[in-house]
Amino acid sequence: MTLTFFVKLLKLRGAHLDNYIFAFLMTLGAGLSTGIGSLLALFAKNSKNTRFLSLALGFSAGVMIYVSMIEIFQKAKNTLCTAMGDKEGLFVTMSAFFGGMLMLALIDRFIPCKDAPDEIACLKKVVKGNLFRTGIFTAIAIGIHNLPEGLATFLTALKEPTLATPVVVAIAIHNIPEGISVSIPIYYATKSKRKAFFYSFLSGVTEPLGALIGYMILLPIMSDTVFGIMFALVSGIMVYISIDALLPTAHQYGEHSLSVKGAVMGMAVMALSLWLFV
Repeated sequence: MTLTFFVKLLKLRGAHLDNYIFAFLMTLGAGLSTGIGSLLALFAKNSKNTRFLSLALGFSAGVMIYVSMIEIFQKAKNTLCTAMGDKEGLFVTMSAFFGGMLMLALIDRFIPCKDAPDEIACLKKVVKGNLFRTGIFTAIAIGIHNLPEGLATFLTALKEPTLATPVVVAIAIHNIPEGISVSIPIYYATKSKRKAFFYSFLSGVTEPLGALIGYMILLPIMSDTVFGIMFALVSGIMVYISIDALLPTAHQYGEHSLSVKGAVMGMAVMALSLWLFV
């Protein structure tokens, strides 16, 4: 399968190859934003000023929910209904959508990262005995969570380049507090900013890795039907990330009203951008 992937990839030329490179670079950028979170945590002078982060996380949730339900889900439904007929196509679309949610829910169930220490908690209460271990396990948990997220970002950028920028920005903002949650405990345990940044960076690298692994598996069987299923899956993944991670984290880092305002702003900006590019 790996050989088939590289043979097919080598046959790509010109604009087609550029699309793959663009999609991978966008996914790489989104994943490496965990490093931004690490730098903010390690070098920011006032790390308790998190109102803007709360607003930004809410904004990201609004962008991802709107683009998932209005654009990506609809494209998946149209593609699958054309290929399979209206009734069967809609059933497969809905099944894949909730399948994406179920996949992340199972990851959360068996590899939870909800108890990962956030920046504020770490600053208030530092227990050095298990901090390094906590940071490493947090990095592993976040890395595993980022695998399907990377595939979702890659497929969106590959199939719908016009949606790539807002989606990648939303994912990147989502990854910033993840970088914080990895770097803070490791820094307090080791007093090494280099180690803290390194492990935070590694947790983000799994995002482009997820894109490569997923696409290597899918490329030999890729078709419009497979793309439709994957887009419905991606839509479910993005909605789940928004309601399970982005909005709760936005609320945690600031006032409830800030996260709601951010979400509404994100939806409005996404709606306006889609209307302008019709």
